[in-house]
Amino acid sequence: MDDSRLIDRDSPVIAAAPIRRLTVAQYHAMIEQGILTEDDHLELLEGWLVEKTTKKPQHVTTAELIAEAWRAILPTGWFVRQQDPVTTTDSEPEPDVMIVRGAIRDYRDRHPAPQEIGLVVEVADSTLRTDRQWKARIYARAGIPVYWIADVNGQQIEVLSAPAGVAEAAGYTVRAVYGMGEAIPLVLDGQEIGRVSVDAVMA
Repeated sequence: MDDSRLIDRDSPVIAAAPIRRLTVAQYHAMIEQGILTEDDHLELLEGWLVEKTTKKPQHVTTAELIAEAWRAILPTGWFVRQQDPVTTTDSEPEPDVMIVRGAIRDYRDRHPAPQEIGLVVEVADSTLRTDRQWKARIYARAGIPVYWIADVNGQQIEVLSAPAGVAEAAGYTVRAVYGMGEAIPLVLDGQEIGRVSVDAVMA
């Protein structure tokens, strides 16, 4: 593998010299050919192969608690996935948790597309800057309506919504922060379907 295609997720600074980037199709081909495997711990972000960070116990526990809380209140027609890819035009991030439209078997032969996702979550400990900037831009540009950032160090959850903008200017226009003792509205298709206590999901 060409190391020039691999960059540090927490320092997404791109060199001025031209470096070949990957399309989503090329990324999928490398996986199908066995060039990339799950053991490589990589994800594709805006054409760059980015090494995923090692998850600490608090990170894993928070993701599991969020998934458990969601499953308790999700209406029919939605389900929870964890650590699975989302395919956009130029990226294939793997959010810690997400809510997907439909049924599990609907995605036997493909990953969910952004329009099939109601909400994504990234659990942030050492990756807070990347999750607030790089991942937020990718998710907003893809049109994913709601993005939660679970800040385990700050013991709070940032809820980003109303994506707007294109290319490098993409982002979320509404931001709300919920701390311990507060409850977060779980919104799907613009409708609140329940609330999730920060205390219940923050490890």
